Amino acid sequence: MRIFVAAMALAAGWACAAEAAELRQRYTVQRGDVAVDVIDEGKGPLMVLLPSSARDSEDYDAVAEGLAKAGFRVLRPQPRGAGASAGPTEGITLHDLANDVALAIGNARDGRAIVVGHAFGNWVARMTAVDHPDLVRGVVIVAAAAKNYPKELLVSLRDAGNVTLPDAQRIAALKVAFFAPGNDASVWLQGWHPKMAAYQRPIIAAPKENEWWSGGTAPMLDLQALQDPFRPRSTANDIKAEFGDRVTIATVDNASHALIPEQPEAVVAAIAAWARTLKP
Repeated sequence: MRIFVAAMALAAGWACAAEAAELRQRYTVQRGDVAVDVIDEGKGPLMVLLPSSARDSEDYDAVAEGLAKAGFRVLRPQPRGAGASAGPTEGITLHDLANDVALAIGNARDGRAIVVGHAFGNWVARMTAVDHPDLVRGVVIVAAAAKNYPKELLVSLRDAGNVTLPDAQRIAALKVAFFAPGNDASVWLQGWHPKMAAYQRPIIAAPKENEWWSGGTAPMLDLQALQDPFRPRSTANDIKAEFGDRVTIATVDNASHALIPEQPEAVVAAIAAWARTLKP
Protein backbone atom coordinates (compact mmCIF):
# COMPACT_ATOMS: atom_id res chain seq x y z
CA MET A 1 0.00 0.00 0.00
CA ARG A 2 2.82 2.41 0.87
CA ILE A 3 4.44 1.78 -2.50
CA PHE A 4 1.09 2.38 -4.24
CA VAL A 5 0.48 5.61 -2.33
CA ALA A 6 4.00 6.83 -3.04
CA ALA A 7 3.58 6.02 -6.72
CA MET A 8 0.25 7.85 -6.83
CA ALA A 9 1.81 10.90 -5.10
CA LEU A 10 4.71 10.88 -7.53
CA ALA A 11 2.32 10.66 -10.48
CA ALA A 12 0.28 13.55 -9.08
CA GLY A 13 3.46 15.57 -8.67
CA TRP A 14 4.43 14.90 -12.27
CA ALA A 15 0.93 15.95 -13.40
CA CYS A 16 1.13 19.23 -11.46
CA ALA A 17 4.60 19.92 -12.83
CA ALA A 18 3.43 19.17 -16.35
CA GLU A 19 0.42 21.45 -15.95
CA ALA A 20 2.61 24.27 -14.59
CA ALA A 21 5.06 23.81 -17.46
CA GLU A 22 2.19 23.97 -19.93
CA LEU A 23 0.81 27.19 -18.45
CA ARG A 24 4.18 28.98 -17.95
CA GLN A 25 6.26 29.97 -20.93
CA ARG A 26 9.29 32.17 -21.39
CA TYR A 27 10.13 33.84 -24.66
CA THR A 28 11.71 36.96 -26.12
CA VAL A 29 9.90 39.56 -28.20
CA GLN A 30 12.00 41.82 -30.43
CA ARG A 31 11.54 45.21 -32.05
CA GLY A 32 14.59 46.67 -33.76
CA ASP A 33 17.42 46.77 -31.24
CA VAL A 34 15.10 46.07 -28.29
CA ALA A 35 14.49 42.59 -26.89
CA VAL A 36 11.93 41.96 -24.14
CA ASP A 37 12.20 38.75 -22.12
CA VAL A 38 8.67 37.73 -21.06
CA ILE A 39 7.47 35.19 -18.48
CA ASP A 40 3.91 34.23 -19.46
CA GLU A 41 1.62 32.06 -17.34
CA GLY A 42 -2.03 31.30 -16.76
CA LYS A 43 -5.18 31.76 -18.81
CA GLY A 44 -7.81 34.46 -18.65
CA PRO A 45 -7.92 38.27 -18.72
CA LEU A 46 -4.49 39.74 -19.39
CA MET A 47 -2.40 41.21 -16.58
CA VAL A 48 1.15 42.60 -16.69
CA LEU A 49 3.46 42.85 -13.66
CA LEU A 50 6.30 45.42 -13.54
CA PRO A 51 8.99 45.38 -10.82
CA SER A 52 10.57 47.98 -8.58
CA SER A 53 13.71 49.95 -9.44
CA ALA A 54 16.87 47.95 -10.11
CA ARG A 55 14.99 44.69 -9.63
CA ASP A 56 13.50 42.17 -12.05
CA SER A 57 10.09 40.65 -12.52
CA GLU A 58 11.02 37.39 -10.80
CA ASP A 59 10.26 39.23 -7.56
CA TYR A 60 6.67 38.48 -8.51
CA ASP A 61 6.98 34.66 -8.58
CA ALA A 62 4.47 34.04 -5.77
CA VAL A 63 2.14 36.84 -6.86
CA ALA A 64 2.17 35.74 -10.51
CA GLU A 65 1.40 32.17 -9.53
CA GLY A 66 -1.45 33.34 -7.30
CA LEU A 67 -2.96 35.55 -9.99
CA ALA A 68 -2.68 32.78 -12.57
CA LYS A 69 -4.50 30.44 -10.21
CA ALA A 70 -7.13 33.17 -9.73
CA GLY A 71 -7.90 33.04 -13.45
CA PHE A 72 -5.64 35.59 -15.14
CA ARG A 73 -3.04 35.37 -17.87
CA VAL A 74 0.01 37.01 -16.30
CA LEU A 75 2.88 38.54 -18.28
CA ARG A 76 6.13 39.56 -16.63
CA PRO A 77 8.30 41.51 -19.09
CA GLN A 78 11.82 41.83 -17.73
CA PRO A 79 13.24 45.38 -17.73
CA ARG A 80 16.18 46.09 -20.00
CA GLY A 81 19.26 44.57 -18.41
CA ALA A 82 17.47 41.67 -16.71
CA GLY A 83 17.24 38.18 -18.14
CA ALA A 84 17.35 38.30 -21.93
CA SER A 85 15.90 41.82 -22.11
CA ALA A 86 18.19 44.26 -23.87
CA GLY A 87 18.20 47.58 -25.64
CA PRO A 88 19.69 51.07 -25.49
CA THR A 89 20.00 52.47 -21.96
CA GLU A 90 21.72 55.82 -22.53
CA GLY A 91 19.31 58.71 -22.27
CA ILE A 92 16.17 56.60 -22.31
CA THR A 93 12.94 57.77 -20.67
CA LEU A 94 9.78 56.30 -19.22
CA HIS A 95 8.32 56.47 -22.72
CA ASP A 96 10.91 53.94 -23.90
CA LEU A 97 10.18 51.62 -20.98
CA ALA A 98 6.44 51.95 -21.61
CA ASN A 99 7.02 51.01 -25.25
CA ASP A 100 8.70 47.79 -24.07
CA VAL A 101 5.62 46.95 -22.00
CA ALA A 102 3.36 47.74 -24.95
CA LEU A 103 5.44 45.40 -27.11
CA ALA A 104 4.79 42.53 -24.70
CA ILE A 105 1.06 43.27 -24.50
CA GLY A 106 0.66 43.57 -28.25
CA ASN A 107 2.57 40.36 -28.85
CA ALA A 108 0.24 38.47 -26.48
CA ARG A 109 -2.72 39.16 -28.80
CA ASP A 110 -5.10 38.77 -25.89
CA GLY A 111 -6.82 42.13 -25.64
CA ARG A 112 -6.19 45.02 -23.27
CA ALA A 113 -4.24 44.42 -20.07
CA ILE A 114 -4.36 45.45 -16.46
CA VAL A 115 -0.85 46.82 -15.83
CA VAL A 116 0.50 46.40 -12.31
CA GLY A 117 3.55 48.42 -11.29
CA HIS A 118 5.45 48.07 -8.01
CA ALA A 119 7.22 51.17 -6.66
CA PHE A 120 9.24 52.57 -9.62
CA GLY A 121 7.33 50.10 -11.78
CA ASN A 122 4.17 52.09 -11.12
CA TRP A 123 5.72 55.00 -13.02
CA VAL A 124 6.19 52.70 -16.00
CA ALA A 125 2.67 51.31 -15.62
CA ARG A 126 1.14 54.79 -15.60
CA MET A 127 3.30 55.88 -18.54
CA THR A 128 2.10 52.84 -20.48
CA ALA A 129 -1.52 53.82 -19.83
CA VAL A 130 -0.82 57.38 -20.99
CA ASP A 131 1.09 56.43 -24.15
CA HIS A 132 -0.88 53.29 -25.08
CA PRO A 133 -4.45 53.70 -23.82
CA ASP A 134 -5.73 51.22 -26.41
CA LEU A 135 -3.70 48.46 -24.69
CA VAL A 136 -4.56 49.22 -21.05
CA ARG A 137 -7.90 48.68 -19.30
CA GLY A 138 -6.68 49.29 -15.75
CA VAL A 139 -3.65 50.30 -13.72
CA VAL A 140 -2.58 48.99 -10.31
CA ILE A 141 -0.03 51.09 -8.47
CA VAL A 142 1.62 48.98 -5.75
CA ALA A 143 3.46 50.77 -2.93
CA ALA A 144 3.47 53.97 -4.98
CA ALA A 145 5.41 56.80 -3.37
CA ALA A 146 3.73 60.09 -2.64
CA LYS A 147 4.82 63.14 -4.60
CA ASN A 148 6.44 64.36 -1.41
CA TYR A 149 8.20 61.80 0.76
CA PRO A 150 11.29 62.03 3.03
CA LYS A 151 14.15 62.37 0.54
CA GLU A 152 16.62 60.79 2.96
CA LEU A 153 14.95 57.49 2.05
CA LEU A 154 16.84 57.65 -1.25
CA VAL A 155 20.05 57.00 0.70
CA SER A 156 18.59 53.75 2.02
CA LEU A 157 17.38 52.87 -1.48
CA ARG A 158 20.91 53.37 -2.83
CA ASP A 159 22.56 51.38 -0.04
CA ALA A 160 20.06 48.50 -0.23
CA GLY A 161 20.96 47.85 -3.86
CA ASN A 162 24.71 48.45 -3.52
CA VAL A 163 26.04 44.90 -3.69
CA THR A 164 29.55 46.06 -2.72
CA LEU A 165 28.43 47.01 0.79
CA PRO A 166 28.47 44.57 3.72
CA ASP A 167 25.26 42.57 4.11
CA ALA A 168 24.63 44.05 7.56
CA GLN A 169 24.65 47.60 6.17
CA ARG A 170 22.35 46.63 3.31
CA ILE A 171 19.90 44.85 5.60
CA ALA A 172 19.81 47.95 7.80
CA ALA A 173 18.94 50.02 4.74
CA LEU A 174 16.28 47.52 3.66
CA LYS A 175 14.69 47.72 7.11
CA VAL A 176 14.54 51.51 6.91
CA ALA A 177 13.07 51.85 3.42
CA PHE A 178 11.51 48.55 2.39
CA PHE A 179 10.46 46.13 5.13
CA ALA A 180 8.03 46.50 8.03
CA PRO A 181 9.28 45.67 11.53
CA GLY A 182 9.56 41.93 12.05
CA ASN A 183 9.60 41.06 8.33
CA ASP A 184 12.67 39.31 6.89
CA ALA A 185 14.63 41.91 4.94
CA SER A 186 17.36 39.46 3.97
CA VAL A 187 15.16 38.01 1.20
CA TRP A 188 16.03 41.11 -0.83
CA LEU A 189 19.80 40.90 -0.51
CA GLN A 190 19.77 39.18 -3.90
CA GLY A 191 18.08 40.24 -7.12
CA TRP A 192 19.57 43.72 -7.61
CA HIS A 193 20.84 44.86 -11.02
CA PRO A 194 23.42 47.67 -10.78
CA LYS A 195 23.37 48.36 -14.54
CA MET A 196 19.61 48.73 -14.40
CA ALA A 197 19.93 51.13 -11.47
CA ALA A 198 22.37 53.22 -13.51
CA TYR A 199 19.91 53.97 -16.32
CA GLN A 200 16.93 54.32 -13.99
CA ARG A 201 18.69 56.77 -11.66
CA PRO A 202 18.39 59.82 -13.96
CA ILE A 203 14.70 59.05 -14.51
CA ILE A 204 14.09 58.91 -10.76
CA ALA A 205 16.08 62.11 -10.24
CA ALA A 206 13.91 64.03 -12.74
CA PRO A 207 10.51 62.33 -12.52
CA LYS A 208 8.58 64.62 -14.95
CA GLU A 209 5.35 63.73 -13.18
CA ASN A 210 3.27 65.81 -15.58
CA GLU A 211 3.92 63.11 -18.20
CA TRP A 212 2.90 59.95 -16.32
CA TRP A 213 1.27 60.81 -12.99
CA SER A 214 -2.32 60.67 -14.25
CA GLY A 215 -2.08 57.13 -15.59
CA GLY A 216 -4.17 58.30 -18.51
CA THR A 217 -7.89 57.78 -17.97
CA ALA A 218 -7.85 54.11 -16.98
CA PRO A 219 -9.40 52.90 -13.71
CA MET A 220 -6.72 52.71 -11.02
CA LEU A 221 -6.18 50.64 -7.89
CA ASP A 222 -3.95 52.38 -5.37
CA LEU A 223 -2.62 49.45 -3.31
CA GLN A 224 -0.90 50.89 -0.26
CA ALA A 225 1.33 49.28 2.37
CA LEU A 226 0.41 50.71 5.75
CA GLN A 227 4.02 50.86 7.00
CA ASP A 228 5.48 52.35 3.79
CA PRO A 229 7.66 55.39 4.59
CA PHE A 230 7.45 56.47 0.95
CA ARG A 231 3.70 56.86 1.44
CA PRO A 232 3.10 58.78 4.69
CA ARG A 233 -0.41 58.17 6.04
CA SER A 234 -1.14 61.87 5.61
CA THR A 235 -0.95 61.30 1.83
CA ALA A 236 -3.13 58.16 1.74
CA ASN A 237 -6.05 59.87 -0.02
CA ASP A 238 -4.08 62.24 -2.26
CA ILE A 239 -4.38 60.30 -5.52
CA LYS A 240 -8.09 59.58 -5.07
CA ALA A 241 -8.68 63.22 -4.18
CA GLU A 242 -6.95 64.23 -7.41
CA PHE A 243 -8.57 61.73 -9.79
CA GLY A 244 -11.86 60.92 -8.10
CA ASP A 245 -13.94 57.82 -8.63
CA ARG A 246 -11.60 56.21 -11.15
CA VAL A 247 -9.30 55.47 -8.17
CA THR A 248 -9.95 52.69 -5.65
CA ILE A 249 -7.82 52.47 -2.50
CA ALA A 250 -6.84 49.16 -0.87
CA THR A 251 -4.40 48.71 2.00
CA VAL A 252 -2.16 45.93 3.27
CA ASP A 253 -1.00 45.82 6.88
CA ASN A 254 2.35 44.55 8.14
CA ALA A 255 4.07 45.66 4.95
CA SER A 256 6.35 48.46 3.81
CA HIS A 257 7.68 49.62 0.44
CA ALA A 258 8.76 46.11 -0.59
CA LEU A 259 5.19 44.79 -0.05
CA ILE A 260 5.39 42.10 -2.78
CA PRO A 261 7.67 39.70 -0.82
CA GLU A 262 6.15 40.73 2.50
CA GLN A 263 2.47 39.96 1.85
CA PRO A 264 2.08 38.18 -1.50
CA GLU A 265 -1.27 36.52 -0.67
CA ALA A 266 -2.82 39.83 0.38
CA VAL A 267 -1.49 41.46 -2.80
CA VAL A 268 -3.04 38.73 -4.96
CA ALA A 269 -6.38 38.98 -3.16
CA ALA A 270 -6.59 42.76 -3.49
CA ILE A 271 -5.60 42.87 -7.17
CA ALA A 272 -7.83 39.95 -8.20
CA ALA A 273 -10.86 41.35 -6.36
CA TRP A 274 -10.49 44.78 -7.98
CA ALA A 275 -9.74 43.36 -11.44
CA ARG A 276 -13.01 41.45 -11.41
CA THR A 277 -14.92 44.74 -11.07
CA LEU A 278 -13.59 46.09 -14.38
CA LYS A 279 -15.31 45.89 -17.71
CA PRO A 280 -13.57 43.65 -20.28
